[in-house]
Amino acid sequence: MDSRWQPKNEKPYVYDFTLEDWQQWVKDNGEAGFRAGQIFDWLYVKRVSSFDGMTNLPKALRDRLEEQFDFVTLKEVAHYRSKDGTVKFLFELNDENAIETVIMKHSYGNSICVTTQVGCRVGCTFCASTLGGLKRNLTSGEIIAQVVKAQQLLDETQERVSSIVIMGIGEPFENYDAVMKFLKVMIHPKGLNIGQRHITVSTSGIVPNIYRFADEDTQINLAISIHAPNDALRSKLMPVNRRYPFAELIEACQYYVAKTGRRITFEYALMGGVNDQAEHAEELAKVLKAFPMAHVNLIPVNFVSERDYVRTPRNDIFTFQRILERNKINATIRREQGSDIAAACGQLRAKHMESGAR
Repeated sequence: MDSRWQPKNEKPYVYDFTLEDWQQWVKDNGEAGFRAGQIFDWLYVKRVSSFDGMTNLPKALRDRLEEQFDFVTLKEVAHYRSKDGTVKFLFELNDENAIETVIMKHSYGNSICVTTQVGCRVGCTFCASTLGGLKRNLTSGEIIAQVVKAQQLLDETQERVSSIVIMGIGEPFENYDAVMKFLKVMIHPKGLNIGQRHITVSTSGIVPNIYRFADEDTQINLAISIHAPNDALRSKLMPVNRRYPFAELIEACQYYVAKTGRRITFEYALMGGVNDQAEHAEELAKVLKAFPMAHVNLIPVNFVSERDYVRTPRNDIFTFQRILERNKINATIRREQGSDIAAACGQLRAKHMESGAR
């Protein structure tokens, strides 16, 4: 990734370190090894927001931490709560850029949707996240801070984060190393201890990093934003397809399934009169027959004022689903959440940008 898209914070964020990083840091600073576990516990179990709050650490150590690290400052610009329980945050970062984080309420618990970049350069023609292009990557600490902030809100009602979806603003696989470090902290048993199978990372199809992810040997779920059944239509909807053509994406997905034995979820946003006809469903079914465990998540497209797409009529959505299922492709329709608070990816930030903010 070009250095133009890297954050320019002067000191590392306290959340940027894994437990192993802390173990090395305390060793390098002449501290007892157990201090690393104490710091990690304060960050992720007790969830303090300052070094002064780490009361079982010697003051000299707290002072050294203060000198060498920053906490991520997520200034809450907006906080909306939907009638369905969805909570959406608009946060301002240390450099005044804005990001979004969403808490979604489900029968099985609380799911957090996190952002990995400030903006996005993938350029999907139906998505609000790409408006304004890519500003920069987030550090792993800035991604982690979103989950910590959400958990602090849930602490007020004695609830917890039960699952994570990496489907917010940005392309996670274009910030691969930071995302993998984020995941390492999230699943650590001495941290937030989120089960690997309760985490899903979604990509628009960055082919080389699909191969890398397959080789990571994790149980974390993979979702592919496919949105079209063929090369020509996908290139119109998703410019990333010109860089990584459809056939190469399908080949990478086949490698992932063969290597991991895990299924892939294919995300398919339905756009009225564009990719939602019966022939599109039949063609998609033929493509996905190569994946016996494939699951298709059908998503009625969200209205974005800067885009021209309209939502597929309800009956046509069900017809599309029935065609897939008739071809033995498992398909579900995503339940809409937070529509009354602009909870779809990038919508709130887009409104914020209209006011002249970043």
